Amino acid sequence: MFRSRSGLAAGALLLAASLGLAACGGDDGGSEEGADAKVLTLWHYEAPDSAMGVAWNKAIELFKSSHPGVEVKFEEKGFEQIQQNAQMILNSDSAPDVMEYNKGNATAGLLSKQGLLTDISDEFTKRGWDSKLSASLQTTAKYDEDGIMGSGKVFGVPNYGEFVTVYYNKKMFDQYKLAVPTTLDEFTKVMDTFLANKVTPLAVGGAEYPAQQIFYELALAKSDRAFVDDYQLYKNKVDFKGPQLTYGAQTFTDWVSKGYIGKDSAGIKAEDMSVSFTQGKFPILISGSWWYGRFASNIKDFEWGTFLFPGNTLHPGSSGNLWVVPEKSKAKALAYDFIDITMSPEVQALLGNSGGVPVAADPAQITDPKNKELVETFNKISTSDGLAFYPDWPAPGYYDVLVAGVQGLINGSKTPDAFLDEIAKPYHENLADLGK
Repeated sequence: MFRSRSGLAAGALLLAASLGLAACGGDDGGSEEGADAKVLTLWHYEAPDSAMGVAWNKAIELFKSSHPGVEVKFEEKGFEQIQQNAQMILNSDSAPDVMEYNKGNATAGLLSKQGLLTDISDEFTKRGWDSKLSASLQTTAKYDEDGIMGSGKVFGVPNYGEFVTVYYNKKMFDQYKLAVPTTLDEFTKVMDTFLANKVTPLAVGGAEYPAQQIFYELALAKSDRAFVDDYQLYKNKVDFKGPQLTYGAQTFTDWVSKGYIGKDSAGIKAEDMSVSFTQGKFPILISGSWWYGRFASNIKDFEWGTFLFPGNTLHPGSSGNLWVVPEKSKAKALAYDFIDITMSPEVQALLGNSGGVPVAADPAQITDPKNKELVETFNKISTSDGLAFYPDWPAPGYYDVLVAGVQGLINGSKTPDAFLDEIAKPYHENLADLGK
């Protein structure tokens, strides 16, 4: 999921401007697939200095070179903006021709079920994207008639990988003679040492996705693949008062009460969380690999590193977000061409060398040792079946439910028991809607 997850207020202004435009995909010249279109409208939410932003900007440059006479109308959107308004946008004449969208049942799956995304199964095989993506990475590209991922038609193309990891400030660790923890117990002792020295250990963005990922990491500390399949793929019923989610909620609450997580973090957005770590204000940040490239570019005053959440064999992560082609795209052929360029060796290598996790790059072309380590870590997780997806995937609207629920744990307005009841309700309602 980098996600330039800008605030909803700014996103609303951008959305209003976008919806005020006339149909922006360009004239398709009467071609069903828009082969004669002269405009490609492209939306994504990656920051320009992130690995994906750098790579996609290069892809736009290559697209323009190979498509003389075609105008590219690129609009950077906020993650929250698209997350909240995708159904309205894609059901309007202002739908873009190709856009980045979040993967999973509650997002891409829901839009595919509603008929808002183009079935690109034929292009997926014709252009060889199927041979570039492993079976596990194709999980988020395919959705059945109920919008459940893992099988059915192809509605999107992932071209990078991602996972949640722990970033740490080596200077602050060295200051207190701390080693990288390898168990959860060692991790809590590290955080206790920072607290003893009046340093809040964790940079947290409770107003958006990062806090719920910490809750999920804690739940995964008590989980196995069967639990993940039950929770994410509906293999069996999930007990929200069972050991996994109970441990996650209770331990997250304990971390707040101990001071590992600041109570003011309930109102902090992901971007502000990132900036605070970059400025050296916090020693630890738990979040996604999408920050890696930005930290590599922007952190100048201290050495930093990463380690996987100590003790876990399962980690939040998956293929990256999807390039999707809205059903109302007026330039579908051009959209497929652009996606193809993002899968090219040149762009995939640039992605890897900019701090991203490419899915179709030649490893020999990744020259930076730190970037190579990131790619190798992802490959290790992926090949050991350690990707556990994200906690907000199972049900439509679940992202907002989890944000509000975890905010309640941070500010003390909800007990762990009340939080679990709150997140169980929409999950089970979704299962009922699916007849499961």
